[in-house]
Parts: sequence; C-alpha cells; structure tokens
Amino acid sequence: MLRRWRLYGLGGMAIAGLLAAGPGLAHHSFAMFDHDRSVTLKGSVARYQWTNPHGYIMLDADDGHGVTKRYLIELTSINMLSRAGWNSRTIKSGDKVTAIMAPLRDGQAGGLLLEVQLPDGKTMVSPVPQAKTFRRTP
Repeated sequence: MLRRWRLYGLGGMAIAGLLAAGPGLAHHSFAMFDHDRSVTLKGSVARYQWTNPHGYIMLDADDGHGVTKRYLIELTSINMLSRAGWNSRTIKSGDKVTAIMAPLRDGQAGGLLLEVQLPDGKTMVSPVPQAKTFRRTP
C-alpha cells in the first residue's frame, strides 16, 4: 500500500513539474509580421535595446506623408544576433540608418528587422528564424 502511494506521489510531482515548465518552453511567434512585404525606413535611432528575449530598435523615420513617426522594430534573440556579428554597440542612439523590416500585420508603426544599413555603409542582416525568403517591396 505504501509503495502505491509513493508511485502516486512521484507521478503527481512529475505532472506538476511538466505543468510548471510549460511557460518556460513557450516560444514567441513571428506571426504578427507580414512576411510577404517589406518596408524600407530611413531615420534616426532613438534607442537600441540589446535585451533578452529580443533586441529592439526605436527608429524615428518619415511615415511617407512628411510626418516623423517612431517605429518599434523587433530583432531576433541576442544569441542569434551575436552569431551573425552583432553586439551591444552595433547601433547607437542618434545613428542615421536605413532599415528594412517586415511590417506588423495590424498596421501599427513597427515590424521585424530584416536588415539595416549603418552610418558607415555596412549592412547588417538580421538572422530571422523563418524558412521563407523575404521579398523586398519598394
């Protein structure tokens, strides 16, 4: 009888452990971005955030109607960026850059970074975790 209760206890602990680990195994989806289009923005970096789980660039750029708008551009994980040659000093506040992004599907001012041209002319590609090839649109 005692042996059966031990098995029940161990089974219950295993189930509780699996349930507790669920949120830790969750992955951020990139489905919110329109991967069939790209948008090119030229502007000034307001902030470059080198953080987990994803980095960000806040870019002040012309919205196409002569109005400066702040775009929140998401990057992949800093682990993937590091392997592609990025670091915490790749971009600085005030840098004038050209960014190509997959825009948000809901039309908000933001997107997923595909590549960025730095002030010195160097192009940094974001290692986007998608099998699909992005098409550039004007």
